[in-house]
Amino acid sequence: MGRKQPDLTLYTRLILLLVCLLSCALVYAFVSAIIAINTNPSSVSEFQSSGLVGEEEAANTRADQNYGCCRGIHNLELWGNAVKWGSEFKFNNSQDCCNACKSMCTGKDGPCLCDSWVFCGNPETCGSKFGECWLKKQKDILSPEKQEGRDFVGWTSGLIFGKGEGIIGLETEYGTLHVKLFPDCAPHSVAYILELLALRHCAGCQFYRAESRGESWDSQGNHVKNAAFGPPYGLIQGTLEAQGTTFKNIPVEDCPTIRRGSVAWIGSGPSFFISLVNHEEWGNAYTVFGSVFPEDMHIVETIAALPTTPDVWNNVNVTVLDKPVPLFLRRIEKSHGEF
Repeated sequence: MGRKQPDLTLYTRLILLLVCLLSCALVYAFVSAIIAINTNPSSVSEFQSSGLVGEEEAANTRADQNYGCCRGIHNLELWGNAVKWGSEFKFNNSQDCCNACKSMCTGKDGPCLCDSWVFCGNPETCGSKFGECWLKKQKDILSPEKQEGRDFVGWTSGLIFGKGEGIIGLETEYGTLHVKLFPDCAPHSVAYILELLALRHCAGCQFYRAESRGESWDSQGNHVKNAAFGPPYGLIQGTLEAQGTTFKNIPVEDCPTIRRGSVAWIGSGPSFFISLVNHEEWGNAYTVFGSVFPEDMHIVETIAALPTTPDVWNNVNVTVLDKPVPLFLRRIEKSHGEF
């Protein structure tokens, strides 16, 4: 009698059923995962935030490319050793030329490779040279070489002071104020200061007005809430007109908010002041051409505390120094501080 063969059809059906169940389970798990991702607020927010981070990085990069002021002096051609030849280096405007020089003077890779720029921006005068941007390096940045003997040139030029450069000293009997000059924001002002520096004297230059911070500003120059905005106004005022010279009015240049340490002209000069405090309430009224190093502000505080006599100037209450403080301009050859 023969052995009964197994029912293969039944086994096949069971295997197919298991395969179908397993497939359905996998499909369900996959679909559930997709639904969970699309309906999970935290997952969506994380994805969106990762996109925003990229946008913020791009915005920060654009902000890093903002070099601030880039002003020059028209009808001025600075000489010096060329580091970029204008015949092969052209721009549509002087600001781009200035920024090209600044990009070579970041302070991250040693001394500045470029400290002056010359741009030809007058199509009629420049002719084929229109747009040429010459980047140069001066032998003496505090005494730049310039084209002399011509009444008119079609060039615009400017200076760039890197870290540790463009610093002068205002020497007084109470100490020397180290001032970082801003040629890219106030080129005409800085040009005048460099002319004074070349005279090797500043007879008649002095501080004659002094006012403390009073109770309106703290030691960091911040205004005390609900306090008056002066008087006193927290400043020392003086003049930078040397005897025996003819002073020409300084044109209005960059007028940022006055901060503690700001050195600014009153009107078109030669009267100037150094602020002990932050004067946001003054708006953008004064050309700022330099800033006193923070570590030297105690000298300004000392002068502001000297004996004074009350007076009234144009209906403004002021205090005038009983004894004016003479000042002398000095070259600072080496880096001082972090400026």
